[in-house]
Amino acid sequence: MTSFTIIGTGNMGSAIGGVLAAGGSDVTHIAHANVGTAPLTGDIVILAVPYAAVDDIVTAYAEQLQGKIVVDITNPLNFETFDSLVVPVGSSATAEIQTKLAGSTVLKAFNTTFAATLASAQVGGLKTTVLIAGDNTDAKNTLAAAVTAGGVAAIDAGSLARAHELEALGFLQLTLAVGEKITWAGGFAVAN
Repeated sequence: MTSFTIIGTGNMGSAIGGVLAAGGSDVTHIAHANVGTAPLTGDIVILAVPYAAVDDIVTAYAEQLQGKIVVDITNPLNFETFDSLVVPVGSSATAEIQTKLAGSTVLKAFNTTFAATLASAQVGGLKTTVLIAGDNTDAKNTLAAAVTAGGVAAIDAGSLARAHELEALGFLQLTLAVGEKITWAGGFAVAN
């Protein structure tokens, strides 16, 4: 059984935790107020926080994150304007986090799904699919197995470099929802 520590207790952290727990994984949550004091007990740590909160988490848990799989779900949007990403052009939040956590395996996942589509396991009548990018195939397979055991689909989206495209897709989906072009229970689905 895989164990997870989810940093973040908001809608996404709760929905991800629900999927993982439904699949039999051991899940613990760390609330914002407990960052830095609560231990990281999971084999896999999920950063279910806004991108702006990542640096403080990396600083607080630098030693404990060494050797762990770290899952970045962030979409690094400029939340003041909703018209750009706040990472260097051609990079991604995930790549920036991997640079800071050289001793960890960082994956991008969950950023192209909404909490409601994770909870329902459906997007427009199709199964919710979690796209996973990263450079470690074993880590991606471990996360995919835990996700699929919880009732949603998972697809290996490629190397860590593909996090850039996943963040662009997440950015588009968020701006559509904020602009009321789609609902928060909608989004993009993958059909085979």
